[in-house]
Amino acid sequence: MSNPKLQKINGVRGMNDLLPADAQQWTHLENAVRDLTRAYGYELLKTPIVESTPVFQRGIGEVTDIVEKEMYSFEDRLNGEQLTLRPEGTAALVRAVIEHNLLYDGPKRLWYTGPMFRHERPQRGRYRQFHQFGIEALGFAGPDIDAEIILMGQRLWDELGLRGVRLEINSLGQADERAQHRTALIAYFEKNASALDADSQRRLKTNPLRILDSKNPEMQALIEGAPRLLDFLGPESLAHFEAVQDLLKANNVPCKINPRLVRGLDYYNLTVFEWVTDALGAQGTIAGGGRYDPLIERMGGKSAPACGWAMGMERVLELMKVSESLPEATNLCDVFVLHQGGETLRTALVAAEEMRSAGIDVVLFCAPDGQAASFKSQMKKADASGAAYAVIIGPDELARNEAQLKDLRGGEQQRAIPLDGLLGTVIDALVATSE
Repeated sequence: MSNPKLQKINGVRGMNDLLPADAQQWTHLENAVRDLTRAYGYELLKTPIVESTPVFQRGIGEVTDIVEKEMYSFEDRLNGEQLTLRPEGTAALVRAVIEHNLLYDGPKRLWYTGPMFRHERPQRGRYRQFHQFGIEALGFAGPDIDAEIILMGQRLWDELGLRGVRLEINSLGQADERAQHRTALIAYFEKNASALDADSQRRLKTNPLRILDSKNPEMQALIEGAPRLLDFLGPESLAHFEAVQDLLKANNVPCKINPRLVRGLDYYNLTVFEWVTDALGAQGTIAGGGRYDPLIERMGGKSAPACGWAMGMERVLELMKVSESLPEATNLCDVFVLHQGGETLRTALVAAEEMRSAGIDVVLFCAPDGQAASFKSQMKKADASGAAYAVIIGPDELARNEAQLKDLRGGEQQRAIPLDGLLGTVIDALVATSE
């Protein structure tokens, strides 16, 4: 009796596979961010996907959407420790910097990339597993580093050919200035309590600044009339903010001051910023960040200034599609090797390995069923691979100690090459093709 057909198992909603057709686009973006960090002297730091839950509760803030609603948290069955799949990169990076005492010999410029996890409703450019690239400058207090990290973002958008990306900036000042603003904000929203939605009513007593970040369209007019934090900034905070703007202007980077920009995390102070676009619908922010001077001390380290930003890689790829700046697909290989099995396979495999050792990308035909296929069917695969040349080793060629070299893209005639001269001939042919 045959077994019943097993039900297909699909992936988790909002956690997507990276298929070969999209891999080259990801590689292009990953190479661009690596080139960017190298150009500015930033070093790679990697943290685990799983962290102790308090890393994010303390780092991000208890009264945030991420901690309250979106984290994937669970209890370790062996020791009862509360663990969380990281929902963002900064808190985890700061934990690593403190644990390994990385600031003992001075400031650090660091970057990270990898998957993050948030339990939310999947939509275009917003997934439950998503990938971030982020840069963090720790130990620098001046406006120069704020400007530098913003300039890095602008350089990346230019390199990627993104269109319609706008920079918005604001200042959140310092703790005492935010406290004065908070008092005025509570008074304003209490006066208009009947117009607050449920989330805003809850936040009124815990974190009223978050109300300004509400996306509820029915509350936008109320938010627009709220007291502005910029009006509560003292001379030092204003001077810092104006210096950042001046450095951006000197580098021809336009920006718009958005007094309602507060970001979604509790650790920010002074400069905050976002790059936004109208091309992705509701998910208009592709990257953002700012200064977070209180975070290192809050996480248990010695007080030190810091700032950084992060981008969602899926959103940037979506915008690259809209901007029509994705690179064209490249060929799988330089050379495709055909054979008829047996001794011809052995010789073909040796020739392929010699070419690979010389830096040539080679695909060797392998029959799906293990049986030798006709040269006609193999040649179709060679054409589809995008290879510039095909190397053909059949029984007749092997008997003469030769291989056939076929130009797949030009008008050059197929020709016989002695096996001991095959590598040099292929190298010369590829060099000539590239000129």
